[in-house]
Amino acid sequence: MFGRKTTRATIFAAALGLTLGLSAGPAAAADTIKIAVPSPFTGSAAGYGENVKTGVVLKLEEINAAGGINGKKIEAVYLDEQCEPREAATVSSSIVNDPDIVGIVGHLCSSAHLAGLPAYVREGIAAITPTATNTTISSKSKDEAGKAWSFRNVYRDDFQGKFLADYTDKVLGLKKVAVFYENNDYGIGLKDAFIKEAKALGLTIVGEEAYKKGDQDYTPQLTKLKGAAPEAMFIAGYYPEGALIADQAKKIGLNVPKMGADGFDNADYVKLGGAAVENTYLTAPFLVETAGADAKKFIDAFKAKYKRDVDWMSANAYDAAGIMAQAIAKAGADRAKIRDYLASLDSPEKGYKGVTGVNYFDANGDCLKPAYVKVVKDGKFVPAPKQMN
Repeated sequence: MFGRKTTRATIFAAALGLTLGLSAGPAAAADTIKIAVPSPFTGSAAGYGENVKTGVVLKLEEINAAGGINGKKIEAVYLDEQCEPREAATVSSSIVNDPDIVGIVGHLCSSAHLAGLPAYVREGIAAITPTATNTTISSKSKDEAGKAWSFRNVYRDDFQGKFLADYTDKVLGLKKVAVFYENNDYGIGLKDAFIKEAKALGLTIVGEEAYKKGDQDYTPQLTKLKGAAPEAMFIAGYYPEGALIADQAKKIGLNVPKMGADGFDNADYVKLGGAAVENTYLTAPFLVETAGADAKKFIDAFKAKYKRDVDWMSANAYDAAGIMAQAIAKAGADRAKIRDYLASLDSPEKGYKGVTGVNYFDANGDCLKPAYVKVVKDGKFVPAPKQMN
């Protein structure tokens, strides 16, 4: 079916009941329901991938301990795409060509999710991303009939970038901002939204500089930005580069408050950056301190299992896995019916009530979620003293 040649060795192996690396077949499939979890499990973004995996593992363990879905265990297939579009395209092909996989929780990075979407739309399998925020996903997730095949239980970059600009102006009272962004879908989307809102508010963008993933020396760009005398610096990117940028900014005397988005929300940002990342403000869609009673049970279970505090990606992944499991339970292990069920969660009344709040989707598969602000103080992420409603 997939272009595998029938050889003498294949026939001999089949006669002996061997599989030559193929799946276990209908007998195994009858006992389990598979979902794919494509995410970075190696490379610079592996810390994020681990966060997503912890949330999915915890939710699936709970479901299976309670009897599974209609008597069947639900199994996650974890696929490493390193947050790289080329790897994500390869992984997406393997997902759509595995008939046992009925839904997807992922991808993590916007660029990887966008790279996987053409296969998911073409072959008709729904994906829920707990973390990909780029606005382009909304338009790219639809087929010719206008049906969305990508859903997300996280806010978009246009909302997040606008929110950060509002917070910089209305809460922090800072008027002159330098912008340093990673030259990818995530960084550009955040940068554009932030600058648009900042200018509408009357803030001054004193300079814009770009960098590439994996860069090590940011001194030339930072020196240029320092010369413009900013009162704050917005860094639109992920934590590995963000920590290096903060450290090098401190070394050249660019000691201003730093603004970041959810890509900075990882414990390694603080570990890597040390004292240089103090006074970094960042957005997050989930705060333990504001969680409701239902979330407390999840938070306690998470800490008991993983011996660390809950991060927002784990919480969102926990809910994304729960949404997918509910869709399978209600609609059956059928790719098209799962998509239709997800699309039916289109209002607060119909939404999935999770630990991160009520999850429901508009016609583009996007959700409405509030944003919270964290700040690094004394080597830890803590809720910012002032939140915005």
